[in-house]
Amino acid sequence: MRIKIATLAGLKRSLNNGEKGIPGESVMKMFVAGNWIDKPQQIEVRNPFDGSVVDTVPKADTADVDRALAAALEGARLMRALPGYERFRILRATAQLMHGQSGQLARTISLEEGKPIRESRVEVARAIETMELSAEEAKRIGGEVLPMDGASNGARKLAFTLRVPCGVVVAITPFNFPLNLPCHKVGPALAAGNAIVLKPASDTPLVALRLVEILLEAGLPPQVVSCLTGGGESLGEALCTDSRVRKISFTGSREIGEKIIKLAGLKRVTMELGSNCPLIVMDDSDLDHVAQGISVSGYSNAGQTCISTQRVLVMRRVYGDLIDMLQPRVDALKYGNPLNETTNLGPMIRERDAARINQWIDEAVRDGARLVTGGRYDGTHHEATIVADVKSNMRISCQELFGPAVAVTACDNFAEAIRLANDTNYGLSAAIFTRDLDRAMQFCREVDCGNLHVNGGPQWRADLMPYGGLKESGLGKEGPRYAIQEMTETKTVVLHGV
Repeated sequence: MRIKIATLAGLKRSLNNGEKGIPGESVMKMFVAGNWIDKPQQIEVRNPFDGSVVDTVPKADTADVDRALAAALEGARLMRALPGYERFRILRATAQLMHGQSGQLARTISLEEGKPIRESRVEVARAIETMELSAEEAKRIGGEVLPMDGASNGARKLAFTLRVPCGVVVAITPFNFPLNLPCHKVGPALAAGNAIVLKPASDTPLVALRLVEILLEAGLPPQVVSCLTGGGESLGEALCTDSRVRKISFTGSREIGEKIIKLAGLKRVTMELGSNCPLIVMDDSDLDHVAQGISVSGYSNAGQTCISTQRVLVMRRVYGDLIDMLQPRVDALKYGNPLNETTNLGPMIRERDAARINQWIDEAVRDGARLVTGGRYDGTHHEATIVADVKSNMRISCQELFGPAVAVTACDNFAEAIRLANDTNYGLSAAIFTRDLDRAMQFCREVDCGNLHVNGGPQWRADLMPYGGLKESGLGKEGPRYAIQEMTETKTVVLHGV
């Protein structure tokens, strides 16, 4: 249902020049093959809250891809020869510089992505930690000694493995965490001794370009990194099919991930894809704690997080009580300008996304679901929404919603909840609230997800942990230590005795 929300016009206002994402710059350049370059064709980066232009960036083409990859080959040779301790020093300096610019980085995220400023500060802090973790791991990359005595023909032989960089890494990142997700690719790639070509989302390229500025200021050789701004359709095929690329790391939708895999051929790939995360609520759980967890994990970043709580599977005995406790918390979420300290619900990145979410909600209600609260949108603002009595075949449940709404379904028993949690092609993150240890352990054994949470929402993540999905939610793991394993290859060395 589309309406004009009376308070929205009063909340929106044009940003003055002092609020541009890149202060003092009217046009942001992109970094290609060691140079900041401009292009005749430009892309406007718009604030999703009020539609104002934050900045413009060049629109890269396939010739820019070729230049970036040619430079990356030389950059990869430089990085391969750079000792791990020197890579550590560059990444540590990067983290320190990011800390000194944390306020400006957070503001840029809020302007180009619409994330409330308090959430943007959390993202910046996490991104700094991701770079710190990557720096530390740069000093720890090594192989293993192989037990040749265990082989029938291994006497008098010594063998070990060497872990070496892949070479050229392409990183393609989405809009929803425009700083931390690039850091989860750039940091490990550099720590491992690779060169990297970064293609940030065209909606949110500004903070990624600022990250490149910081890396160069920290001492990274300019041939080692390029940042191409432009649409994925125009650049993606050129990046993913080029034989100079050895590794592709992508975060985004399942559909685009599948296309990239088909294009990549015999390249190494890491795919962090979508989900529709389930949260099981048992009848022995603390419902106040559950409601608070859902109000955070279902609606932060306007639900635009691949591990947001989407499907709430509740034991029937506490079904009504949980909805009654959740509704006032959701209604209390305050929409507004992301730069305001009191805002805790920001806009969607695009109006068409808000319209799609609203369509799915309306479909569910027409098919018998019950709208508890919310359910309206205006432009990029979609109200925080609860939909109850949801059936598993409704799109709001069986597909990835990626918006500020949760779908609540009643379950008669634990076995039904487990079955519904697994009734999806996705498997990124899932959660259960219960005081019963046996149920918690059964949940961990039987639910097919890469990340499992007991008495916490599925959106929780520590940046050092291995993070990745099962089924169609992806391939490989992120987290600096684990991403480095994905961005390196092993050689086996055998010394033959005489």
